[in-house]
Amino acid sequence: MFFPLPSCILQPVQHESHSFWYSFRKRLVRNSGAVFGLIIIAVACATGAMAYYIAPDHSPDANRIILEISGKKPGLTMQFLLLPKEKKVNQAGWFDRLMNGQEDSFIYLPVQSWQIKKDSIIVEKYVDDGITERQGYLLNNIQAVSHDLVVQKTFWLGTDKFGRDIVSRLIIGVRVSLAVGLIAVVISLTIGITLGLVAGYFGGTPDKVIMWFINVVWSIPTLLLVFAITLALGKGFLQVFIAVGLTLWVNVARVIRTQVFSIRELQYIEAAKALGYTNARIIIRHVLPNVLGPVMVIAASNFASAIVIEAGLSFLGVGVQPPQPSWGLMIKENYNFIITHNPLLAIAPGICIMILVLAFNLLGNGLRDALDVRGKL
Repeated sequence: MFFPLPSCILQPVQHESHSFWYSFRKRLVRNSGAVFGLIIIAVACATGAMAYYIAPDHSPDANRIILEISGKKPGLTMQFLLLPKEKKVNQAGWFDRLMNGQEDSFIYLPVQSWQIKKDSIIVEKYVDDGITERQGYLLNNIQAVSHDLVVQKTFWLGTDKFGRDIVSRLIIGVRVSLAVGLIAVVISLTIGITLGLVAGYFGGTPDKVIMWFINVVWSIPTLLLVFAITLALGKGFLQVFIAVGLTLWVNVARVIRTQVFSIRELQYIEAAKALGYTNARIIIRHVLPNVLGPVMVIAASNFASAIVIEAGLSFLGVGVQPPQPSWGLMIKENYNFIITHNPLLAIAPGICIMILVLAFNLLGNGLRDALDVRGKL
């Protein structure tokens, strides 16, 4: 008589799995570095999601150019006369502004002082330090569009060489870093997990072919490979994501392959084969869930690597293209100020890159320690 195999042979016992994930969360929360990294990443994600509502400059790409105040030091406070634009600017909806910002309806004219005389407003337009120009505008033309004649703004980190607010561009730029990290990780995990599972599970010729391909890609310097892919796909936002993602899958494939080599010999895999399960079902339902732990650690590391690579590409001019803000591009545009009067223009985006990369590395280390079953509960 045939007796079906107990379900516990085909997969780990449920209460043991539950106990493992409970212990994993407990160890992760007790790791102060990982918690710090999670907080930084959560703040960065929230900032990126609501960037155009948080940034002082809510124009698309934070690209409000005011040449008169270019290259100013942090803490600049300036008054601006709001002059209506000749063409009418449509107001963006809530979601449209969330995604793309709201185009300015006014021209921001920097002024040192102003006074109203009869039907006109007389201003001393700011041209440069110690230089002003006296100008007059009819009130009817201004008040018909805006209730505010003059507004005061503070540029906490100063302005770049085009007179754009550094704080706003840093806030909008976090979107690029998080997006390139996310998409690059998704691409690298998809390719790496697929090839690693096939090589580790089937072995033989598939393993030799995949390992040959991995070794070829591994032998090419990462930055050189990114350059080649970027030149083939062209410069641009999406091209950078794809190029970075196509260079980070090798580590994933090697780790997954090694893990699958040990898992495929376990009893519950042999039992699944004996029951006639297809290879696809065994790989997806019984092998893949047991190799996701190391993948989480690699994903955090790849996220940090993608941010650094994107910043390097943008700095070299083959990444994100202006006027779209990118932390690497901001360093390129302002690195000349490092040896002049305003080094913070280039240092600020560098610090942002450092903090975000550190957060992902700390999270990766925390995940590694939490997934170590030999660690203390």
